Amino acid sequence: MGIDVFLEYELLGVSHPGRYLGTEVNARNKPFSEASVRWALIYPDVYEIGMSNLGLSILYEIINDTTEAMADRAYLPWVDMQERLLECGVPLFGLESRRPLASFDILGITLQHELTYTNVVRILDLAGIPLLARERDEVCPLVIGGGPGAFNPEPIAELFDFLVLGDGEEAVLEITDAVRNWKQEKTLDRSDFLRQCASIPGIYVPSLYKFAYRADGTIDSITAEAGAPNPVKKRLLSDLDGWLYPRRPVVPLIEAVHDRVSVELFRGCTRGCRFCQAGMIYRPVRERDGRLLANWARELVANTGCDELSLTSLNSADYTSILSLSEELAMEMESRHVAVSVPSLRTDSFSVQLASRLRRVKQTGLTLAPEAGSARMRASINKGVSEEDLMRAVAAAYGEGWRKLKLYFMIGLPSEGEEDVEEIWRVVRRIMREGDSGAPAKGLKLSVSISTFVPKPHTPLQWAAQMTPPEIARRHFILKEGLRMKGVTLRWHSREMSYLEGIISRGDRRLLPAVISASRQGCLDGWGEFFSWRRWEEALATEGLNPAWYAERERPFDEILPWDHLHCGVERDYLWEEYRKAGEGESTPDCRIRDCTFCGACPGKGASA
Repeated sequence: MGIDVFLEYELLGVSHPGRYLGTEVNARNKPFSEASVRWALIYPDVYEIGMSNLGLSILYEIINDTTEAMADRAYLPWVDMQERLLECGVPLFGLESRRPLASFDILGITLQHELTYTNVVRILDLAGIPLLARERDEVCPLVIGGGPGAFNPEPIAELFDFLVLGDGEEAVLEITDAVRNWKQEKTLDRSDFLRQCASIPGIYVPSLYKFAYRADGTIDSITAEAGAPNPVKKRLLSDLDGWLYPRRPVVPLIEAVHDRVSVELFRGCTRGCRFCQAGMIYRPVRERDGRLLANWARELVANTGCDELSLTSLNSADYTSILSLSEELAMEMESRHVAVSVPSLRTDSFSVQLASRLRRVKQTGLTLAPEAGSARMRASINKGVSEEDLMRAVAAAYGEGWRKLKLYFMIGLPSEGEEDVEEIWRVVRRIMREGDSGAPAKGLKLSVSISTFVPKPHTPLQWAAQMTPPEIARRHFILKEGLRMKGVTLRWHSREMSYLEGIISRGDRRLLPAVISASRQGCLDGWGEFFSWRRWEEALATEGLNPAWYAERERPFDEILPWDHLHCGVERDYLWEEYRKAGEGESTPDCRIRDCTFCGACPGKGASA
């Protein structure tokens, strides 16, 4: 059955058929047969989530703006559509061209977080593409990956022909040129072409690297073939002003998770939170010019008709001209009934005042993230927020008219005791009692969200042990008992899902068979109704893998980590020193405010000079 016929007869029988049409405003349907290089950009989750991913939107427009290349989009179909595809023998396809994914030259898969790794397997299975890179021949598309997960892709590295570390704007054009030349010249087989790709900066070809293991399970060595870089260093786009993308983003046919257009103010963060992977892998900070941002924002609103404009970054309040830019746009957009929001803010009164000035069209939400309840734990993770800072921010929010606030905390941090957890409910109770400058905050409602700490690669806490699910359950009970009060809603992330995330985040290539098994047993790990820790336990046990060995074990400095051959820009010695400081509760200042901390991220500075 052809794809067009399949959609004609089956589309009305599945939920949210708009996910599969590819006819959105600003969708680029370039002629498939005329393109010399054909990309399918894939987000391995459902349409509503993938459509909110800025990185995929950027690459989609860059590729389609070239003369000879084209790019389609694809997402993981929901389970009802997966069943229909399999029953009808129809392969997964690109939305715009409605061509099977197997007919493209390149499949570019975004690795945003670890709980989508089983989805990557599902997508390749639905597309009818051999899972392992070594099993693909010359007629198979190249399967490449990028995004945060590329900085430790090892649990699924063997699914990829290569991965891109770091900024992708320039890299996708270089890859496009390389593939076009390969197709035209026809002088290299697939393996030789991949060796050639390894010379492109930021490209990691997993097949060129071999792992040896010791009897205790730790890595003995990571060896690169001759000519392959070791380490592989990330791509860094130094001048963001030349890359104002996207300008005409695709407008979703159904409501996306983040239903708005975004301008990226800057890339990187130097606040130095020790648990935060993004704050390390996206360094150094690179700001865009304010005039360019203002014009770009106007263009986005005009080209999409969206009613919300988001000024995004890892910490938008740190943008040098945030006040002037946001106020200018808010005043201008008010007449168009477009709300301007700054979703990433610090926990201080300045951020509250900034958010308040933008509430011209609609009441946007306000989220504060103190991360930890006790001063000791905030010092350990280098979160430069005091309890009084938080109280002043809440008082400012209440004074500006907010009556609903979200608070984000993290539990399970290294050296955390139950008394540190108790500080969370104590500070929440204090907010409810003194939220209005010492007086009871009448009508205030707090949504308290609790996440579980997961050690991430390329962070100072990458060596730390992860807390077990029973220990996390005990902390959840403490919070539940302490926050039985009117006006407070408590939510927490699944303990088992966080535990699995920890296993995969620091995993190695030995995990791949378990990932494949879990995927083929129906696990879609980001969705609670399709997550099964029992199935994962069985899959790990079948491969002789102990989940506690991956998650609960503290690593010594001299242990070779599965990602040590992949360089994010920040030096390993710097991360270890930050880990030591975490144990001592020592702070590291923001280098944008104080002196250089010599992390190595800035070319020509620090350890990497």
